[in-house]
Amino acid sequence: MCLQRDEPETYTHEVVKGIIGTMFSGGIGTSVDTMVAAMSLLVKHPEALAKLRDEIDFHVEEGCFISESDLPKLSYLQCVIQESLRLHPAVTIPLPHLLSQDCTVAGYDIPRGTWLSINIWGIMRDPKWWDEPTKFIPERFDRETAIKEGKMDGFHWIPFGAGRRGCPASGMAFRAISLAIGGLVQCFEWKRVDHDDEVIEEVDEPSPRAVCRPRLVKKDILSQI
Repeated sequence: MCLQRDEPETYTHEVVKGIIGTMFSGGIGTSVDTMVAAMSLLVKHPEALAKLRDEIDFHVEEGCFISESDLPKLSYLQCVIQESLRLHPAVTIPLPHLLSQDCTVAGYDIPRGTWLSINIWGIMRDPKWWDEPTKFIPERFDRETAIKEGKMDGFHWIPFGAGRRGCPASGMAFRAISLAIGGLVQCFEWKRVDHDDEVIEEVDEPSPRAVCRPRLVKKDILSQI
């Protein structure tokens, strides 16, 4: 808004609405991809799904739909989403960076003006940094474990990028995805659906093949949606 006040001819209402619209459209698509990935992984791992459901049932007040105020108490939900983003980042290779000066990376001399692309998918599955990198293990993001193993330094887990060029909406996206996943697990029973002759590997892309039904014990909450 400061730019619009200082340069009204450049930052018109149409320009501002266009920028905001692009941000929302981009954020909606990537958030949906992350939700599909998280639910697919949970359905493939019923023990993790059951653990998450128990956590939600314990911490969310009976008869109430999960809300933003509940999120700080739902540590396992945060672990599930972090692990889902590690295995299936919404953007595997973010926008390239233009080097403003000569630098040396891993012994390679890179001249100024070079366009640099970062494979965050590869970084977050690198066995040098992650034990069993293709396995869905939400517990690896337990805060004490993550700090001990160096996963909280911001450069091993970077689904939103890092530094000044990191996604400005990462906080909002994480909260929105947490509420959506939490609500789906709180209110519905989920079951994986596969063909009898189909073998799904851990590294496969997310699949939405699942069936769900309302949890009868949460019928009072469902009536509020």
